[in-house]
Amino acid sequence: MANRMRIPGIGLAFIFVAACFWAGIVRGVQQGTVQIPSSQLRFGAFLTSFGSDGQFLLEGQGWPPFKGTWKMEGEQIEILTTGGGNGCLGPGRYRYRIEKNRLSLELVTDECRPRRMILDHSTWRPAGESEPVPVRRIVRTAPDRRPVLPEAGKIAGSWPSFRGPQASGIAEGQNLPDSWNGKTGENILWKMPIPGLAHSSPIVWGNRIFVTTAISSNDKASFRPGLYGDGDASEDRSRHRWVIYAIDKNNGKIIWERVAFEGEPVDKRHIKSTYASSTPVTDGRIVVAWFGSQGVYACDINGNFLWKVDLGRLNIGAYDIPSYEWGHASSPIIWNDLVILQSDNQSDSFILALNAATGETVWKTDRDELPSWGTPTVAMAPSGPELVTNASNFIRGNDPRNGKELWRLGGSSKITAPTPLFSDGVIVVASGRAPERPIFVIRPGARGDLTLPAGESSSKAIAWSRTGRGSYMPTPLIYRGILYVLANNGVFDAYDLKTGEELYRQRLPNVGSGFSASPIAADGRIYLSSEDGEILVIEAGPKFSHVVTNPMGELLMATPALSDGVMYVRSAAGLFAIKRLK
Repeated sequence: MANRMRIPGIGLAFIFVAACFWAGIVRGVQQGTVQIPSSQLRFGAFLTSFGSDGQFLLEGQGWPPFKGTWKMEGEQIEILTTGGGNGCLGPGRYRYRIEKNRLSLELVTDECRPRRMILDHSTWRPAGESEPVPVRRIVRTAPDRRPVLPEAGKIAGSWPSFRGPQASGIAEGQNLPDSWNGKTGENILWKMPIPGLAHSSPIVWGNRIFVTTAISSNDKASFRPGLYGDGDASEDRSRHRWVIYAIDKNNGKIIWERVAFEGEPVDKRHIKSTYASSTPVTDGRIVVAWFGSQGVYACDINGNFLWKVDLGRLNIGAYDIPSYEWGHASSPIIWNDLVILQSDNQSDSFILALNAATGETVWKTDRDELPSWGTPTVAMAPSGPELVTNASNFIRGNDPRNGKELWRLGGSSKITAPTPLFSDGVIVVASGRAPERPIFVIRPGARGDLTLPAGESSSKAIAWSRTGRGSYMPTPLIYRGILYVLANNGVFDAYDLKTGEELYRQRLPNVGSGFSASPIAADGRIYLSSEDGEILVIEAGPKFSHVVTNPMGELLMATPALSDGVMYVRSAAGLFAIKRLK
């Protein structure tokens, strides 16, 4: 009985001590005695220090330094700094939390936008402490019995992946009309509405078109086109359905649709992007769609489920501010019965090859990289195949058979999206974030580190290069010996592919919201799709010649596909088939 009487006493004593302890902590916070870590702290690409003398410093490469003072006010920190432009003269206030030696900040109020971008939802740790990387688990799901795959059929007339075969963007012998109009129906074979939001491009095999979409349960879900630098994420985190459609290319009717996944998005997405910005791929037997953190899904060309692979969370966003999530966009490719994926993330980046028929991992190569959005390309060079990936730390060439790195090239942008090209015996890789904005023309077959010395623009491995001319979103086009580069802001460049000589540099008319889709070409004409819903027709050649501008009447973010005399144009609301009807 006596032992039993002691337990409540101990419990009451513990509660009393704990209450006193937390009351002391609260008083310490209120009186400013709880200490912010005095050592230099790191968050992403930024360093900060909260000096014991009240001095504050925040700096990061490419950003103006913020110098000033800080002080505690109850459960908030007030920061007053100079630098950062308009709106940065007043104080910023943030709720803070200290766990061990880490400091977390959450916005209360701050009119200084660049300071707010860095500090809001940030977690700072000692500068010498590395971020822990969680173990990545790759989980495959497949039926017990492996389905028999259908025959692929003829590849002629097919456009099987982003920008067609090897991402070339070219299909000759199309005989497309000079003019068309999406509003009036001029030379429009058919139009098919597609629900949801998607920037993924259509692909074609045989008589079928394949498109993907993400359908939000929020009927007000949208994206914001235009030329702006905001890094904000969409607020739409509602339940979605990720869908693959097979469409009859002759009449636009749906042959089948499959829901690949249904649920809430794992990640946020950029306000200009969608949850279905990755283009699917097919080899005529298998259709593979990649929805980022929601997984990779494969069915046969008739819609029968084959396998799915969960890669875990893919945290893709601003390289310098980890709290900014922008979402996934890199597209899968199929090469020699391998599905190859480029996954560059905030923590652990890798390229992965899956067995196309089963989804089983064939090889995985880890790499030290920043987030990227480009799609890989296999260059079939005389010296052997090279898997080329565009990324920030290095552009790389790997052996697609086993993932082994063959070469690397430094000097790229901190943000990379364009897909590498291989044509006329050279590899072309570009990226468009300032200040680098490079174009590299690479000779295949080189090995090792190909990074150019400072001040050099060519070498034995690099035919030529330029800085300040690379494209940000659109993939360049190699057509009839000329390299065409389209910038988001509507500046269109043409270079001699062999020499690098600039043939022209032209600002396109009616730039409006700019360009995100990549150029394609057929029969001596180049087609440029603007975000505002117009397709500019440019005559290919060493002199700029604008032929006509054709209105579609709907926003255009995806790259069109070409097949058997028809251009298939994915708009924000549907799919158009453009054909010469007269």
